Amino acid sequence: MRNATLICILIFLALALAGCDPSEDTAAVDAGTPGVSDTEIVLGSSLTLSGHAGYLGTQTLQGARAYIRYVNERGGVHGRKIVVEVMDDSYDPPQCLANTQHFIVDKQVFALFCYVGTPTTIKALPLVEDARIPLIGMFTGANALRQPPSRYVINIRASYYQETMAAVRHMVKDLGLTRIAVFYQYDAYGFDGLIGTELALKQFGMEPVARGSYIRGTLDVQDGLDRIRKSKAEAVVMIGTYGACARFINLSVEEGYNPLFYTVSFVGAEELAWRVGRASPAHVFMSQVVPPPVESDDPADSAGNYVKLLKRYYPEDTPSFVGLEGFLNAEILVEGLRRAGRDLTREGFIQAIESIKDFKLGPGLTITYGPHDRQGLDAIHFTKLSDGRFLPFTDWAGFKKGMEAQR
Repeated sequence: MRNATLICILIFLALALAGCDPSEDTAAVDAGTPGVSDTEIVLGSSLTLSGHAGYLGTQTLQGARAYIRYVNERGGVHGRKIVVEVMDDSYDPPQCLANTQHFIVDKQVFALFCYVGTPTTIKALPLVEDARIPLIGMFTGANALRQPPSRYVINIRASYYQETMAAVRHMVKDLGLTRIAVFYQYDAYGFDGLIGTELALKQFGMEPVARGSYIRGTLDVQDGLDRIRKSKAEAVVMIGTYGACARFINLSVEEGYNPLFYTVSFVGAEELAWRVGRASPAHVFMSQVVPPPVESDDPADSAGNYVKLLKRYYPEDTPSFVGLEGFLNAEILVEGLRRAGRDLTREGFIQAIESIKDFKLGPGLTITYGPHDRQGLDAIHFTKLSDGRFLPFTDWAGFKKGMEAQR
C-alpha cells in the first residue's frame, strides 16, 4: 500500500515538473468537437472583401450574416450562437490557402463556410479533405467541387456546366445562333466555364469560333476582344469578373461590334450593370442560380425574407442576387445544424445534410441532398440588362424577332 502511494506521488511530481496539469490534460481529452462550445458554433470564412472581386465577397457575407443574426437573436441553434470568423483573401489562391490553414489549425473552427471563387476554393480543397472538415455554401459553380463528390464539400448552387448548357441551348435552339465565342479568365474559374461551354456546344455539333482570355486581376481584355471580333461571333460567352467583363462589353460597343453578350452568375449582376451603364446598347444576358431578390408576403419565401432581414440589419445595403445566395447558404447551414442536434459533431452534421430532402425555400427553390448528391439546387434563371438593371427574362422568341428586324 505504501509503495502504491509512493508511485502516485512520483507520477504527480513528474507531471508537475513537466509543466503538465492533470486537469488540463483531462480537459484536452474531453474537448469534444472543434469549434463547438456550450454557447457557440464557430465557423471560418475566407472570401474576397477587397480588390477586383470584393463586391462578390461582401455581398455573399452580408446575405449570410443577415440570416445568422436573425437566428442568433432567437437563441441560436440548440442554445448555441453561430459565430463566423472572417478573413479576406482578395481572390488570391495562396492567401485563401493560408487563411484556411489558420482556421483549421489555429482557430480550430467547426466548419468552413461561404468561400468565394473557384481558384481560391479549389486551392483549399486538399486541406478540407485532410482535416475532414465540412465546407458548405461556396459562391462558385466549379465542377471540381462536384465531381467526384466529396463527403465534406456541400454545394448549394447549380454548377457552371448547368449555367452554360442552359445558355447555349437558348442561343442555338431559340435564337438560331451558330457562331459562339468564349471570353474567359485565365485560371481555374475561366477554364471551368470554357469547358462547360465547349461541352454544351458539342451536343449541337459545334465548337467555339474563337477563344479569348485575360489574366485574373487585370483589365487587359483588348487581345481577347480582337480575337473574338475577327471571328465574327454572333454571341460571346463570358467567364470572368465584373470589371473585366464590363470593359470587354464597353470596348466592344465603342468599336462597333455588338454581339449578344452572356455571362455566368459569378460575374455579379448589380456591379456589372453599374459598370456597363444605363445607356449601353449592348444586349447582355446573365444566368442566375437564385430567383430575383424581391419583397414577398409569403413567410416561406426565402427571397422575400432576405430582402426584409437585409433591410432590418443592413439598411444601407441593396438586395442582390449574390447576397441572396449567401442568405440561402446560411439557411441550409442552419437546417443542417438543427437536424444534427445538440450533440454536434462534424460527421453528424454531414449526415444531417444528407437527410435533407425536398426542403422548400420558396417558389422554384427546393433543396435535396444524399450520400452521393452534394449540390442542393439545379434551377437556372435568366436575366437581361435593361435600363441599368438585370431583370428576369423568358421571351427568347420575342428577342429573336427583334434581332431579325435589326438585320
